[in-house]
Amino acid sequence: MEAKARIRNVPVAPRKARLVADLVRGLYVEDALNLLTITHKAISPVIRKLIRSAVANAQYRDANINQDNLFIKTIFVDEGMTRKWFRPRSRGIANRILHRRSHITVMLDEENEGNGD
Repeated sequence: MEAKARIRNVPVAPRKARLVADLVRGLYVEDALNLLTITHKAISPVIRKLIRSAVANAQYRDANINQDNLFIKTIFVDEGMTRKWFRPRSRGIANRILHRRSHITVMLDEENEGNGD
């Protein structure tokens, strides 16, 4: 069973958020949460909270779901809105400032225990 969570317009550039998303892709939820706890990036608490939200969504849809069997099936970071403005510089020149934002989506899936006999 799949569960999904999404956060939009996070004030972190997508390029920086993809670094952390690549770390946790394919991991079990417990391992991913532990890894994000010790990762020193600004986006780590946001992704950690998003994964916990996806786990809550999975438990809401199916109360009997085992959290130990959940893994991160897909996680991707899309580019959100970009705030653009100009800052004055010397000799009458203006520099363009781009403040980028991200949309992050996480999908969890439950690993089926197969009979390995």
